[in-house]
Amino acid sequence: MSIHGANRWSRREMLQRVSSGFGMMAFAGLVGERASADYTNPLAPKEPHFAPKAKRVIYACMRGGPSHVDTFDYKPALAEHDGKDAPEQKGRSLMASPWKFEQQGQSGLPISELFPHVGKHADQMCLINSLWTDVPNHPQAFLMMHTGEFRFARPSMGAWSLYGLGTQNQNLPGFVTINPPNNLGGSQNYSSGFLPAIYQGTAIGREGQKVADTRIGNITSKHLPGSLQREQLDLVQSLNRDLLGRQQVNAEIEGVIESYELAFRMQDALPQALDLTKESKETLDAYGIGGGPTDNFGRQCLMARRLAESGVRFIEVTHANWDQHSGLKNNLTNNCKAIDQPLGALLADLESRDMLKDTLVMWGGEFGRTPHVRNKDGRDHNGTAYSMWMAGGGVKGGLRYGASDEFGIKAVENKVHPHDMHATILHLLGLDHEKLTYRYGGRDYKLTGVGGARVLDDIIA
Repeated sequence: MSIHGANRWSRREMLQRVSSGFGMMAFAGLVGERASADYTNPLAPKEPHFAPKAKRVIYACMRGGPSHVDTFDYKPALAEHDGKDAPEQKGRSLMASPWKFEQQGQSGLPISELFPHVGKHADQMCLINSLWTDVPNHPQAFLMMHTGEFRFARPSMGAWSLYGLGTQNQNLPGFVTINPPNNLGGSQNYSSGFLPAIYQGTAIGREGQKVADTRIGNITSKHLPGSLQREQLDLVQSLNRDLLGRQQVNAEIEGVIESYELAFRMQDALPQALDLTKESKETLDAYGIGGGPTDNFGRQCLMARRLAESGVRFIEVTHANWDQHSGLKNNLTNNCKAIDQPLGALLADLESRDMLKDTLVMWGGEFGRTPHVRNKDGRDHNGTAYSMWMAGGGVKGGLRYGASDEFGIKAVENKVHPHDMHATILHLLGLDHEKLTYRYGGRDYKLTGVGGARVLDDIIA
């Protein structure tokens, strides 16, 4: 008998009886078989288009736009022309980096002294020094980096990755973002957009919150034990699927169905994956956890390693604020001190567990900073040149790809747009960005838009 035929009670009465525990076994018997038969997990692992280099991604997002000429884009000409008028920039003077760059590793990659721990991994890193973006404003550039579009709400790159590949652990969300910003597009940066809601990112904490104080809300039930929760959920899900079957297409109902199932499975698995008390003191010390400036980001990085190890497909960790129009020397020093040791520990930890080879780690923000200045101790927005780095996941190590001009004002060699980055990330995951499409509003959409994105083949091992 279907639920359609069991109309002695209204839908509200059935839910009230289930919630009170009355008749739960009877109702579960009626609908459990149907609920089980109808359920197909959209997060189940899917075959990639071709053999992948990477199984997962960890994106260290630096919100605010780090200064590339002070971190990973060495410009000796800035020191030679310090204080002189900037080319084509009336009323602005060039400012040399206050920090020295040193050649790191056997490859001799030039990396700022601000990154002594990360610099130890130079031979596994690819510095991309030729990025540019469309609009040098934070909200637009941040959305472009995350979704490939700033004019309209679109699915994020984490959601596209999950849509294309599923995830390896059905008890955890496949896409997690830790301490995401509340502004600059907010949840759009980890949204599923027009993709089914199950592919959106699961946010843990928020920007400005201490990770040590982060709690995962609404993940446990105070009213029913697990066995009764399952029976209650079977009934509710059958009603949802019955409604969905009659409406044929309803993204909101689909999202509710999948979210309920995932939330039920996550109750035990997610808190365990994020429980840092299971780590040794040596590991906590390596990440800089235990107080001090590295504690907060160190916790994010260690959580990222634990989630990656547990089968999560896409993980983002966030650090802010890198928008240094003034106070550059002090603020950039503090920012780099907070992230350098944790990131160095993450790379070393992944390598020691034989995971770096198939984990793509990437670092960067939404744009760079100007080498010419208005304030003597600050740099402004620069969307015409900025840097990111990648490590592991099939990327060539010890490589400096692309270049900006002699002062770091504009990208001039092997220019890289965010769409090119997205195409390359998907390629490393075994996905052809031209084939990873979703039909919406009468057309096929993709992460990389319609502008002819290219895969950066020269950086792939």
